[in-house]
Amino acid sequence: MANHKSSIKRIRTNATKRLRNRYQAKTTRNAIKKLRISTDKAEASTLLTKVISMLDRLAKKNIIHKNKASNNKSKLTKYVNTLK
Repeated sequence: MANHKSSIKRIRTNATKRLRNRYQAKTTRNAIKKLRISTDKAEASTLLTKVISMLDRLAKKNIIHKNKASNNKSKLTKYVNTLK
């Protein structure tokens, strides 16, 4: 167990940040799944803008790698463009 007061505080803040990061990442993954199963182009395009902003936010905060966010955005955009 940590002995210093600052390290005890750091453990607490790390746990809080970890939970927040997991929540945001899971919410984004669920939004991506929802987008992938949608078949209506109008609905998918509105979902796409929300998902892209979520991915950008995760990449900016280093929760996911920026290249992973870029790959996801590219693949999802291709998928939405193929819908009719």
